[in-house]
Amino acid sequence: MWARFWRSFGSLAPRGPLDGPKLMVIPGFVANDRTTLGLQRALAAAGYRVIGWGMGLNKGVRPDTRERIAERIEAFAGGQKIVLVGWSLGGVFAREVAKVRPDLVEKVITLGSPFSGDPRGNNVWRLYELIAGHPVDRPPIEVVLAEKPPVPTLALWSRRDGIVSVACARGEIGESDKQIELTCSHMGFGVSGRAFPAIVKAVREF
Repeated sequence: MWARFWRSFGSLAPRGPLDGPKLMVIPGFVANDRTTLGLQRALAAAGYRVIGWGMGLNKGVRPDTRERIAERIEAFAGGQKIVLVGWSLGGVFAREVAKVRPDLVEKVITLGSPFSGDPRGNNVWRLYELIAGHPVDRPPIEVVLAEKPPVPTLALWSRRDGIVSVACARGEIGESDKQIELTCSHMGFGVSGRAFPAIVKAVREF
């Protein structure tokens, strides 16, 4: 617990080599860039030029979520395509941005993200509706969650997730290009130092 606490401290500025491939980490529901700072550091240490999403606490889908993320990408990437790594709901956002702006995205990696099946196939949908202010199956934008983005898309999932069902995070054939099973909890995808090496390896090799 203390290791996770200390990992949340530090600058939220871009990190990693200036000439490294550009990468953005999008946090999960009710998480922010400090929550994912440990993962950002691990990816930066692997050679990526990394930034968080810069939009504060993820409180669910908003009508302008895709547009705001796209603007952040454009400001950071300088005309290059970017790797999007999204944890949980952040991975859903990453997929949706790649669908509408594939010109900005090199590839998408989702970490325990509920992009497939029943939107209530998780243990937090009631909390989501309370905080987001809309039904989980009727967001304020038109989406087809399971539709694969027109860029390479990797789904990382875990049988030990505990929050998002395996079926929702792994998806069906054709909903992503590749699926890799990891051994971590749902929170572990975003904050566990033990999970980071496997995530970094998957990102680099995909």
